Amino acid sequence: MRVRILYHDHCFDGAASAAFFSRFVEARFYPDAQFCYTGLAHKASQLFEPEDFDGDVNAIVDFKYSTDPRLTWWFDHHQSAFLTPEDAEHFRHDTSGRKMYDPSFRSCTMYIATVARERFGFDAPDLAELVEWADIVDGARYASAEEAVNLVAPAMRLTLVIEGAKGSEIVQTIIGMMRHRKLAEIVEDPQIQAVYQPLYRRHLQSIDIIGKQAQAIDGVVYFDLVGHDLEGYNKFIPYYLFPDSVYTVSVSTSSFRTKVSVGSNPWAKKPITFNLASICERYGGGGHPKVGAISFEKGAVEAARKAAGEIAAELRTYHPTAAFSSRNES
Repeated sequence: MRVRILYHDHCFDGAASAAFFSRFVEARFYPDAQFCYTGLAHKASQLFEPEDFDGDVNAIVDFKYSTDPRLTWWFDHHQSAFLTPEDAEHFRHDTSGRKMYDPSFRSCTMYIATVARERFGFDAPDLAELVEWADIVDGARYASAEEAVNLVAPAMRLTLVIEGAKGSEIVQTIIGMMRHRKLAEIVEDPQIQAVYQPLYRRHLQSIDIIGKQAQAIDGVVYFDLVGHDLEGYNKFIPYYLFPDSVYTVSVSTSSFRTKVSVGSNPWAKKPITFNLASICERYGGGGHPKVGAISFEKGAVEAARKAAGEIAAELRTYHPTAAFSSRNES
C-alpha cells in the first residue's frame, strides 16, 4: 500500500506533522505501507495538482484543505485553512471522521498527537520531544528573542535547515529521521551538518542585513529583502534587533513567488490587537492570528510592496506615539 503525505514544506511543524502522522497511521491502519512525502508551498496560483493525490491513501497535514475525492486524511490548525467558502462547506459535510480541523492548537503536530491518543488510542512516548518542540517552534514559545535567534537547541538548528534548504529532498530526509530518532542525533548527522553549516553562516549574515534594511516606526519593523535571497530568514531576528517592536512586515522573493510576511513580537510589551491572518486574507493570504503571509506571483514585487506598505501603515495606527529603542547591539 502506498500512502502519500502532503505536508507544509520548509516548516518544522509541517515536517514534524508528517513524521508523527506516518507513525500513527502505520501503527493503527497501514502496517505494511510505503510512505511517500510531497512538500506543499503557499503560492498565488494553484496549490494542488491532480498528480499530488497518487497514493492508495492520501493525506494533507499542516496545510489547506482540498476537496479532491481522493483525499483520505486531513489535519490542520490554521485560521486560513480553506481557500473558499465552498471548501469550508465541503469539509463541514464530510462524514469520514478522518478530516480534522482545530485552529485552537498552536501546532499541527500537537493536534495530530492529541487526536491520535484520544480518538484512536495511539501514543508514541519516544516522539514526545518532537511534539513538544513543534509546539514551541510553531507557537513561538521561546523564553526570549535571544534564545530563538542563537540556535542553541537542536530543534532550532533543525529549523534553520528545514526552512533554509533548497528543494524538498533534505526536508524529507529529516522527516524520515524524525520518525524514530532524537533531534540532537538528527542535527549531528553528517548529511544534515553539510547543509546546516553554510546556512548558519548565512543566518549570521542575515542578522546584519535585516538590521541594515529595517525601519522601525511606531512599533512596526518594516524591511525589504528583494535581491538578498533571504526568504528563509529566522523570523525572530527583527525582535532580537528591535526588542520594543510589536509587529513586523517584510517583502522577500524566492524561485516561485514574491512573499509578504507579517508577524507579531511574542515578547511585546504592548498587547497584540490585530488579527494578522484576517489582514492577510484581504490580500489573498492567511495564517494565524499572530502571524500571517501573502504569496504573490514571481516577479510581482511592486504589488507585494504596495500591500506590505498598506499593512505596515495599518499596524502603525495602534502605536502612533510609541517610543522606540535603538537597534540592540548586544
